[in-house]
Amino acid sequence: MTKILITRKLIKDSEDKALKTFDAKLNSNDELYSQSKVIEMSNGCDGILSSLTDKMDKQTIDKLPGTVKIISNFAVGFGNIDLEAAKKRDIIVTNTPEVLSDATAEIGVLLILGACRRAAEGIESAKEGGWKWSADYLIGKQLTGTRLGVLGMGRIGQKIASIAKSLGMIIHYHNRSKLSPEKEKGAIYHNSLKSLFAVSDVLSICCPATKETENMINKETVEYFPKGAVITNIARGDIIDDEALIDALNRRKIYATGLDVYKNEPNLNPGYLKIKSAFILPHLGSATKDTRIAMANLAIDNIDEFFKTGKCKNKVN
Repeated sequence: MTKILITRKLIKDSEDKALKTFDAKLNSNDELYSQSKVIEMSNGCDGILSSLTDKMDKQTIDKLPGTVKIISNFAVGFGNIDLEAAKKRDIIVTNTPEVLSDATAEIGVLLILGACRRAAEGIESAKEGGWKWSADYLIGKQLTGTRLGVLGMGRIGQKIASIAKSLGMIIHYHNRSKLSPEKEKGAIYHNSLKSLFAVSDVLSICCPATKETENMINKETVEYFPKGAVITNIARGDIIDDEALIDALNRRKIYATGLDVYKNEPNLNPGYLKIKSAFILPHLGSATKDTRIAMANLAIDNIDEFFKTGKCKNKVN
């Protein structure tokens, strides 16, 4: 029977599925394994079901037992895994696309609403009590008629655009390639970042984290935005240069930000803590029961498909 290591605790439905399908080593206490622990625990295993919290760099992958033939990441992203190192070891890497698009898009819209309507300040005032209504109390930005720039018009970006359009926003986007009219649904394509940012009253970052997108929001590019723009990020923290964004927020070039992801998670850059207009969540994008079960089940199915067929449709390397 195929033997696998599951590095983090899963929802019971998915753990039951794994135990029926494989000889699975579970992490019942949800211990955050060190790299050396992952290497040790994978001894004798044919595959690893990993999480974004597992740093599978070249050093770790090079020390994995020769029996390991697949790393199935419990996420749509795979920035925690050195794909080239895995490829050199003939280890395939897979992810869990599509199943988390709806849940992640919902949080993406929440970030837009929370940042534009000053939700962080409102929550704080409500908790403190004693607030007094006035005609200009916590005035925020209305979405109706504003321009939403979507950076990365994949599945999640398209869903955010669809919901935003229903709220009366005008959709602009930049993507690696122009979408078909059926997928654009009236959205306006921009072939450069500068062109997109210049018309983005609100930006929703939905693109993958790559060498090309690292620090895409930086000291230079924040100046492309209209004064008082809002920047939100549902993708990956590496896409934003925190110091550049914090500076732009402090001098009011950027009105507010909404972040579900950030560099060095879970440790937030302390500069954000001093900014009232920062609406920040602890990486909740896929955090619904149905979605987390679907993600884990797909990660399990990826391993099963690979050992049955020698291939996997969700291979990323």
